[in-house]
Formats: sequence, structure tokens, C-alpha cells
Amino acid sequence: MTAALQDLDQQKRDLRREAERLRALVHEEHKAKAPLSLAQAGLDFTGLERGLIVSGFYPCRSELDTLPLLARLDSEGWITSLPAVRAERQPLVFRKWAPGEPTVPGVWNIPMPREDAQEVEPDVLLVPLLAYDAMGYRLGYGGGFYDRTLAALRGRKPITAIGVGYSAQALAQVPHGPMDQRLDYVLTENGTRKCG
Repeated sequence: MTAALQDLDQQKRDLRREAERLRALVHEEHKAKAPLSLAQAGLDFTGLERGLIVSGFYPCRSELDTLPLLARLDSEGWITSLPAVRAERQPLVFRKWAPGEPTVPGVWNIPMPREDAQEVEPDVLLVPLLAYDAMGYRLGYGGGFYDRTLAALRGRKPITAIGVGYSAQALAQVPHGPMDQRLDYVLTENGTRKCG
């Protein structure tokens, strides 16, 4: 690893601790109402046709809950799904799932669809984050799962990546490198923002 990449990794590690602390504080204040705000927003702001495949995520720690939004999307005819970790340093896989359907514990005990659920390839990804900036760069947990996944999917077809978080998680600039994939939008409790 080059010195520049080592420096970038250190910057991200330092920022992650502070970003996680801030998100936890904001989450305590907004966790009851924010998921309903996301559900009210829906995905009409994207201009995409209903019926496409959307991947959400099951909230863990202080992540903003996307399940009410997924319930709305399912009722509108979108095909909803959740990610599953296949292996370290590999893109995520996605399985069809709608709120209310059974789950099983996945990596880090995060609920995921059962193994027999149909695998799908999403057109829209709702992406968790610790921080984001106006250009669409996000700070994740450091595993690189979403960056690898977005790179692989974008190599095959048009993909819309929507970061999901609290408005207070915005930064002037998120440190980023050549492997970091940009978001197209950020969806928060206060509305949506087009990135770039």
C-alpha cells in the first residue's frame, strides 16, 4: 500500500469514530420520526419507473430505519430486497424480501432474507452511511462492500445509489480515493439532495 493510501485509510479511521458518535446522538433525537419522513418521500424524486428492483437495508446500530420506506415501495409495485454478505472483499448479493417476510441472522447478526429467497440484481440501492458530502462521497464502515458492489453493478447496467442518513451527517468533504463509488442522491429526514 502506498503512503498516500495509508494516509487516506488513517483519515477515514479517525473520521469514522467521530461520525459514529455524532450519528448515535442524532439517532436518539430523530429515530421515531425520521423513518416515517423517508416513507413519505418515497422514490418519486428519482424519476424512475415503479417496478424496478430496490435494495434496502435492515437497520443496525444507529442507522436510519428504511423498513417503512421499503413497505411503501413494496405497496407501490417496486420489487424490494435486502443485501447479504457473501464473503469478505466480495460484492454483496441481494435476495428478494418485503417487510413482514421472515429473515435469518446474517453477518454481525443483521437480519437478511432466507437462503431460499430469490436472488435479484437491484437497479436502485439504498446505502447506509456514517457521513456524506455534496459530491456524493460517503464514509462507510471500512469493509468496502458497497463500493465493490456498486462498481460491479455499474459495470453491467445503470444503477441509482441513494445514501440514507440524517441531515446532520453531512460534511464539507469526505476523504475519498479511486475505489470509492459516489452516490447519486442522499435521502434524509429533511428531504433529498442530488449529488455532484
